[in-house]
Amino acid sequence: MMPTRAGRRLSRRSPLRRAALGAGLAGALAAGLLTGAATATAGTTAAAAAPDIPLANVKAHLSQFQTIANNNGGNRAHGRPGYRASIDYVKGKLDAAGYTTTLQQFTSNGATGYNLIADWPGGDTGSVVMLGAHLDSVSSGAGINDNGSGSAAVLETALAVARAGYQPDKHLRFAWWGAEELGLVGSKHYVNNLSSTERSRIDGYLNFDMVGSPNAGYFVYDDDPAIEKVFKDWFASRGVPTEIETEGDGRSDHASFKNAGIPVGGLFTGAGRIKTSAQAQKWGGTAGQAFDRCYHSSCDTTSNINDTALDRNSDAAAHAVWTLSSGATTPPPGGGTFENTADHAIPDPGTVESPIPVTGLSGNAPSGLQVGVDIKHTYRGDLVIDLVAPDGSAYRLKNSDWDSGDNVVTTYTVNASAEAANGTWRLRVQDVYRSDSGYIDSWKLTF
Repeated sequence: MMPTRAGRRLSRRSPLRRAALGAGLAGALAAGLLTGAATATAGTTAAAAAPDIPLANVKAHLSQFQTIANNNGGNRAHGRPGYRASIDYVKGKLDAAGYTTTLQQFTSNGATGYNLIADWPGGDTGSVVMLGAHLDSVSSGAGINDNGSGSAAVLETALAVARAGYQPDKHLRFAWWGAEELGLVGSKHYVNNLSSTERSRIDGYLNFDMVGSPNAGYFVYDDDPAIEKVFKDWFASRGVPTEIETEGDGRSDHASFKNAGIPVGGLFTGAGRIKTSAQAQKWGGTAGQAFDRCYHSSCDTTSNINDTALDRNSDAAAHAVWTLSSGATTPPPGGGTFENTADHAIPDPGTVESPIPVTGLSGNAPSGLQVGVDIKHTYRGDLVIDLVAPDGSAYRLKNSDWDSGDNVVTTYTVNASAEAANGTWRLRVQDVYRSDSGYIDSWKLTF
């Protein structure tokens, strides 16, 4: 992960081209990649279950990266022979597995850098699911957690696709980026050289940067809600709590895609931040210690890996590939339920909006449109809640009052028959006074 922290940017989400996948314990979740995490609960189909990713295989790749560093001055940094040897190793594995690989060159700091792009034959090339990780280390060490871990997890996921002979509905693309540690140089180069049409074909980019931290946490990117839900539900089904990822926001290669309007998501196990007592209680490990004490240092070797975290995140990556690349469905004409399950923090005071794109319906919304809301808040009397139609018309659901209770968990009925059903609907929540806190947990529209 790149060392300097960039400022947080607002998510720029572009519409994706299908409704939700059906939910299943191992492999099928509501993850149709509708912008704003909208998922249709009717008419869905189950995605095929992903295979288990062998931890031994992932660790074998890490051992190779360590050997490459040992043989090339102790690192795999941009412009150094260890980086090119790492690229050659990954490319050889993918070529042998039947991928179409492309080596993209760029120049940074006077040295030649490389991105490796691997396309799995087949699938709709107008709908691309893409996974990536940066392959370069810093100059001070081998970079086995940062980011051999993400690179190895993505590589083994790609090889699992080949072993399974998987034929997804969508096109699969995998990438390994150069010069991330110098400021996301490689991924920026890739995105900047895509045409607008090529960018629009990428339904989602998933980033894996540091997924085996020795004092691991389980962090999920909260950029695109539908991708986020795939990961959060997978971990939840295994009893592993997650938190929203903030330490690496803007500091890894997903930012290059996000800034171009491409939906992004990903996983992270922590870098230099300190694990709190609460985090240690739910995840194990040591409170008061960094998630990775060897971050950007010479001790980031194969001894600097948490096997459990690496195994879980590798399996989660494969699950996301299988879930997001197959099983496209649309809601039935004239009806359906659409839901946004992403958490949206409510400013104190301030206003937040949570979107639900609605597609596939005909005519106008019904006179009895149901708006189900689940808002966690310490003082609901502060809240003003509106439903905003696609044309900007606002329907008041709740005024502020002196109700001293907490939370708003209820269903409102709105006569929205004057509004077209299709389009992006928004739940607008305003906190009008200070000294309280809360967030939109989820909300849904039933037509």
